[in-house]
Amino acid sequence: MYIRRPLRPLRRTRSRAAHLPPGTPGVRPLAAPWSLRVGGTLLAGAALLVSACSAGPRTEPAGSTASTAAVALAALPRATPSGLSSYYGQKLKWRDCGVPGFQCATMKAPLDYADPAAGDVSLAVSRKKATGPGERLGSLLVNPGGPGGSAVGYLQQYAGIGYPAQVRARYDMVAVDPRGVARSEPVVCLDGKEMDTYTQTDVTPDDRREQAGLVDAYKEFAEGCGSRAAGTLRHVSTVEAARDMDILRAALGDKKLTYVGASYGTFLGATYAGLFPQRVGRVVLDGAMDPSLPARRTNLDQTAGFETAFQSFAKDCVRHSDCALGDKNTTPAKVGDNLRAFFKKLDAHPIPAGDADGRKLGEALATTGVIAAMYDESAWPQLRESLTSAMRENDGAGLLVLSDSYYERDAGGRYSNLMSANAAVNCLDLPAAYDTPDQVREAVPDFEKASPVFGEGLAWASLSCAYWPVRATGEPHRIEAKGAAPIVVVGTTRDPATPYRWAQSLSRQLSSAHLLTYEGDGHTAYGRGSSCIDSAINTYLLRGTPPARGKRCS
Repeated sequence: MYIRRPLRPLRRTRSRAAHLPPGTPGVRPLAAPWSLRVGGTLLAGAALLVSACSAGPRTEPAGSTASTAAVALAALPRATPSGLSSYYGQKLKWRDCGVPGFQCATMKAPLDYADPAAGDVSLAVSRKKATGPGERLGSLLVNPGGPGGSAVGYLQQYAGIGYPAQVRARYDMVAVDPRGVARSEPVVCLDGKEMDTYTQTDVTPDDRREQAGLVDAYKEFAEGCGSRAAGTLRHVSTVEAARDMDILRAALGDKKLTYVGASYGTFLGATYAGLFPQRVGRVVLDGAMDPSLPARRTNLDQTAGFETAFQSFAKDCVRHSDCALGDKNTTPAKVGDNLRAFFKKLDAHPIPAGDADGRKLGEALATTGVIAAMYDESAWPQLRESLTSAMRENDGAGLLVLSDSYYERDAGGRYSNLMSANAAVNCLDLPAAYDTPDQVREAVPDFEKASPVFGEGLAWASLSCAYWPVRATGEPHRIEAKGAAPIVVVGTTRDPATPYRWAQSLSRQLSSAHLLTYEGDGHTAYGRGSSCIDSAINTYLLRGTPPARGKRCS
């Protein structure tokens, strides 16, 4: 599936191109200058699109959830196991990390919680101390989602300077890169050149030969992960990352965890609450995921979410004279038909993109670029401009920038490990959505019904975990967190990456949830410009008073 985390739009520059790897769905939180993804690319996207996967097709109705059938996540014993006492008792050694106002440290956690003596993982931690005035309230841990997004990077580039001043005044702002991510023993599957090839793989195969090429790409990616990250690949699950957060809580000297997680960060935060309900402080889950869903359902829901976002973009696009997809008399359905025709043209004849490495804009990179802009309506003008250049001037540079930004590819052809970590976590957390190409072909009509524009590509992206080198350790489950303090679950009604029904479902599962609704577009709600949302969350973080259940903002 696509990556789950907030997207920071990049202005078009010919010197820097950006794109998404095929088959990686993802999600991003906070619409500020940051971005989230649900999977990775169209290729990677499938793995991200669903943080939860099932071993085969399901027959539940489109609007249903699996929460009533899924087993509830069991809380861990309150007492710290003796084998973990050294981890819980560690003292963090803070040092300057080269970013003004921020400190860094390294935290140790067991590689395998079932066998703490088997070795450690080193986790990167950063903080910015409370600035005052007012009494310090403790530490506020933040996570931007992904999975695979760098929480440390998010803290230093946005949250530590962009969160409301009154919140930063009272809390030490803290982040930890989850195991396998960024600075915390990163999982890396392919090098830059290999990723360039991977992200350009055709994810709408027209025949058996192209289908075989897509399967080979998934296998090569999986084999790269297995050979380059064999030591950690079995131990990057969300449950393990949540347990790491409890060690960090103890190392920071906090009795309870205060946390804001966006997109995939909501799954991580909800998992923490389920494992340690008595240690839940003030927890905000923005752009919520539903842990009870199997992969196929998650991928279908997200596919429909991107279609909803595209319909909103289409209505906005045709109001402008520079919309290459239609004019004021063009229906959203026709706008979609025009975009699909453009993708089909690119599939046969990629266009120049001004890329120093010689990449051209084909269907895969163009689709990723469009999807990247669906996370935040502030990116729509950039997308409109990029589509106009590509469709009218045969210039794909703008869409390549959007795609590269999604994949976190820099001008030198280097990728962050976002896509690798995204796949590693998703494929471990849940079994693959589909096991064979035949299963995907049968599912394509359902995906195309969910999204005539993106459905076929996202269906094939759902195959990526089928070839993963290690077996999944997780299954779909409910999270109840009985006994936890009030938890604020935030849902956006037209969120493309984490559909609103997921927030509704999670709020029904969590015993102490307060659902806060944002009636609007874009992925996540906090910090996106709604004074109603921001005021409700700030009041909760500063005073401990959650919004009334069912509160709605616009």
